[in-house]
Amino acid sequence: MSPDPTSGPMPGVSTGGRSATRSRWTLAIVVAVLVAAALAADPVARRALSDGRVIELGLLQLRLAYNSGVAFSVGNGLPPGVIIAVTAIITLAIAVYAWRTVPVGSLTGTVGLSAVVAGAAANVIDRAADGRVTDYFHTGWWPTFNLADTYLTCGVVLVVLASLREGRTRVDPTGTEQRSV
Repeated sequence: MSPDPTSGPMPGVSTGGRSATRSRWTLAIVVAVLVAAALAADPVARRALSDGRVIELGLLQLRLAYNSGVAFSVGNGLPPGVIIAVTAIITLAIAVYAWRTVPVGSLTGTVGLSAVVAGAAANVIDRAADGRVTDYFHTGWWPTFNLADTYLTCGVVLVVLASLREGRTRVDPTGTEQRSV
């Protein structure tokens, strides 16, 4: 039976010298700060863009849109309560996974998981108010999205990068890490 990741770092796995407690504090603080920033940006966007105003920023526009579905408007026809319940359960599952695995992961993976949890949580909270998510970043070639969506995307990229990097590291029989070239 393998060690329980909630009890601390696993033998032979580097956490960059970080303790389980410190890793979890990093996770919690990053999630809280990112959720607060995303939720603070939503009402600002609603006020600034509610009259149909579009702000040109070069490749990016600020344009108000609402999404009653999830990514790419999937599930638009479902009742808001169903979408809120399903996304809240998924968010909780990801948060529990992050809490349990973050002590054995890299700082990059910790920040990535924090961003994923924060993005998902911010969208659930935003949707709980009126059954839809406030979107405001528009590229013209991609669906309109919000800050929480950016966290999700960047977080997934960081988790993948951390996984690839950790996949190149192996532990020899003496417990010393060996990086594959």
